[in-house]
Amino acid sequence: MDLLIYGATELGYMVAQRLYQEHSVTIIDDLERLPERFNSLDLSFVSGSGADVDALEQARLDNCELFIACSDLDEANIVACWTVKKIVDIETICFVRTMELYNNLVSPKQNRYQTRYDIDTVIWPEQLLTQDIFRIISVPDAIDVEYFVEGRAKLFEYRLKEGSKLCDKRVMDCSFPHNVLIVGITRDQNLFIPDGSTVIQQEDKVIFMGTGRALDKLAASIFQSASSMRSAVLIGGGSVGFMLASQLEQAGIRVKLIEQDKNRCLYLADKLQNSLILHGDGTDLELLEGESIGETDVIVCVTNNDEKNLLCSLLVKQLGTDRRIITRVSDARTAQLFEKVGIDVIVSPRESALTELLNRVQARDVDILALVEGGQGEVLRVTLPEDFPATKVMDIHFQEQAIIGIVARGRRIIIPYGETLLKAGDQLKIFTMAEDAEAVKNRFAV
Repeated sequence: MDLLIYGATELGYMVAQRLYQEHSVTIIDDLERLPERFNSLDLSFVSGSGADVDALEQARLDNCELFIACSDLDEANIVACWTVKKIVDIETICFVRTMELYNNLVSPKQNRYQTRYDIDTVIWPEQLLTQDIFRIISVPDAIDVEYFVEGRAKLFEYRLKEGSKLCDKRVMDCSFPHNVLIVGITRDQNLFIPDGSTVIQQEDKVIFMGTGRALDKLAASIFQSASSMRSAVLIGGGSVGFMLASQLEQAGIRVKLIEQDKNRCLYLADKLQNSLILHGDGTDLELLEGESIGETDVIVCVTNNDEKNLLCSLLVKQLGTDRRIITRVSDARTAQLFEKVGIDVIVSPRESALTELLNRVQARDVDILALVEGGQGEVLRVTLPEDFPATKVMDIHFQEQAIIGIVARGRRIIIPYGETLLKAGDQLKIFTMAEDAEAVKNRFAV
């Protein structure tokens, strides 16, 4: 597929990095030359604006099948998508960064006035990030949570703490609830797929897939986290803080929200009826102590500044709390630093957006449902073709690092074992390493 990306931004780089090996990628931007980090990628570059007809023609837009607008200016992205539609009727994806523009573009009222110039997909990374954080908060102690098949199947990731029942045990010797599988382990920041003889170690991050009910039992029996979430502190009252507080209120969770901007505090106090809005700085240790932040069930740092989020997180840890700390990071290059200093859960709006975007460019019957460990692993959704012969799982000899975690057959959810028979029409959820994803897709291609 020929793709045209408008915006040599950090997000544009992440998109190009994931797509250039499988697709023909061209970058267009108002720069004389591409930033240094793009030089390692095999792609084309056109200097100009995404809203400039001459530049778009120079980028051979008429040969493209998908246009992605991800510059740093929302209005430029929108106008670029409209301009593209004037030249050729191809799919357009537009990134925006403000609630107002997103709501205007996806409002149900827009459907009454549809035209051929409409943007096909609008992605607001902060909205997707909010959903990710809310899922993680809903499962105490988990550091990542993904829902599949309308929530009837799930993925939970846990970091094994000292004294865990699973430490120093082989996978084959662990007793898990029925319908639960270990599909991945991250050790020393490297993800791998274990086998039965793999010994689980303290500080491993272990990824489980299974039915929703079975994973809830796992949480209660292995990780002793049956207690419900009752309170949360949010540091940062921007779009993510506001949307997350609204969802937490609806879930009956008590919320304290710390915001430095006084006018923003007044807005939040007016819109959030059941949250306590505190005007202050999340890096003010005296404020954190005075509000008993360390006694809260979960602390979420979601300002727009990575360094401030890191400092807030470290100060909260100084309070001696063992509560979960969830921290937003925008720059993927700093995510490992956050983890090294002991931040429990690291979330990124760009990672959330990347998963959504990749689903728009996948081959038919194959989707990426989730990215794991900064994109080291992927959860693929693969539908078996009509001519697929009935085959036992044990007879699917993956040369790649991959494991079938879930089989959806109609309304039935199956957690497969060696004797499980796969049939045409089954929808598989396959956990695999990113570098093996394309080979796994091809294995089941029609």
